[in-house]
Amino acid sequence: MSLVSDDYEYFDRKFRELTVPTAKVEMLYDGCRWAEGPVWFADGGYLVWSDIPNNRMLRWMPNLGVSVFRADSNYSNGNTRDREGRLVSCEHGGRRVTRTEPDGSITVIASHYDGKRLNSPNDVVVKSDGTIWFTDPTYGIMSDYEGYKADPEQDGCHVYRVDPRTGEVIRVTSDFVKPNGLAFSPDESQLYVADSGASHDPDGPHHIRRFNVGDDNSLRGGEVFCEVSPGVPDGFRFDTEGNLWTSARDGVICFGPSGEALGKIKLPTMVANLTFGGARRNRLFITATDRLFSVFVAATGAQRP
Repeated sequence: MSLVSDDYEYFDRKFRELTVPTAKVEMLYDGCRWAEGPVWFADGGYLVWSDIPNNRMLRWMPNLGVSVFRADSNYSNGNTRDREGRLVSCEHGGRRVTRTEPDGSITVIASHYDGKRLNSPNDVVVKSDGTIWFTDPTYGIMSDYEGYKADPEQDGCHVYRVDPRTGEVIRVTSDFVKPNGLAFSPDESQLYVADSGASHDPDGPHHIRRFNVGDDNSLRGGEVFCEVSPGVPDGFRFDTEGNLWTSARDGVICFGPSGEALGKIKLPTMVANLTFGGARRNRLFITATDRLFSVFVAATGAQRP
């Protein structure tokens, strides 16, 4: 039987060791339409995230609050940083993955596969070898709300890898309905990818799959690691102990390394994405519909650039 407090629901006593029961969930901002893609800049001490329908990116800094980071973001969604600390973004509007250079210029990383435009890249992660991995569902071309309505040119919604040396875009999976968030295990031996197909089909998938990553970056396996309910999994992150923290309709669910649900951080609105940040990577930043929340936890986010 689960135990419930104001901000937490405990399915397993292990979750008590991962949370700070006296730490309250804080709302940092409430002026978005659909908040997504949070990324922490440890060297600058600030958070950047996307407000997709408002076609902008915002920045939160302690003691200074929120400001506009990029007024015209090309309907950016997921964000991360590469091994050099540069911002890497998925743009619904441009149907591409881009990198922001130190001088502010934009470099296109991927926009086509097999000579055809991508659907609308959604989320992205950079492996320690510099390869760039991203998902490509059709959310950004389904209407004019989060991009520009258009017919897909690809034969489905897939996951891709980009070789940083050659720029080659390689399709690594082709059996997803709506691939969404993705993340590597702390040792990068496994890649986890969410399928949020139930967002537009009640009979669609709402799970996270796990792949083994070969030395040549090939993927094997792909079994279901966990199912997320209520709602669908969107963005997620790992802590240093291999626990997976994922978005859900009513909060953030934490799954143990074996796929068992440990507990939930409860939120009043649908969660889209999250990331670890702060000086000790023990502060969870959560984008949830129109708001940005944060909460301190007893876990430490797995080191990413």
